[in-house]
Amino acid sequence: MKFSMMAVVFAVALSFAVSGCKYSSMNSGNKGAGAGLGAAEGSDVATGLDVDSQEGPLDGAGVGDRPFDEYCTRCTDVDFAPVYFGFDSTVVPQGEIGKIDAVAQHLESNADRVVVVEGNCDERGSNEYNMALGENRAGIIRNYLVQCGIDASRIQTRSFGEEKPAVDGHDEGAWALNRRGDFAIYQK
Repeated sequence: MKFSMMAVVFAVALSFAVSGCKYSSMNSGNKGAGAGLGAAEGSDVATGLDVDSQEGPLDGAGVGDRPFDEYCTRCTDVDFAPVYFGFDSTVVPQGEIGKIDAVAQHLESNADRVVVVEGNCDERGSNEYNMALGENRAGIIRNYLVQCGIDASRIQTRSFGEEKPAVDGHDEGAWALNRRGDFAIYQK
């Protein structure tokens, strides 16, 4: 346990030293390298943020807060690419980080806008497991946005588990597109 926490602390420090978090182009493309945010089960070295290190609730709404879609207008002038995850993983691959940076930059430039990060999974696994995995995926993205300087009150998370597939299918091609974090932008 001590080694795991020390690895996480080292990984967080290393990720900030390398990325700086301020919209640098980290889209180096090697999705399978294992580098990125989060921690995958069975990974030897975490090079990003571990879901266990998150602060605050993962529901993103907070106590007493209403969901943004109840009082804000959904923005149709922007559409951000989904962040894709590996099987049974909360690691944001290095090549996907630039997608989150684009959302952070948009929110920084538009103070009247907020985001709901939606965590999704493929159909494998129980409903309960996939809801928790989707929640953790959305939480990892949320934490990265906060570390990029976006106020946490402007970010909510929601898990759809396996209930909102991007594509239908029962093979790796479909599953890979369904393991994702989506961004829903709203204007106050």
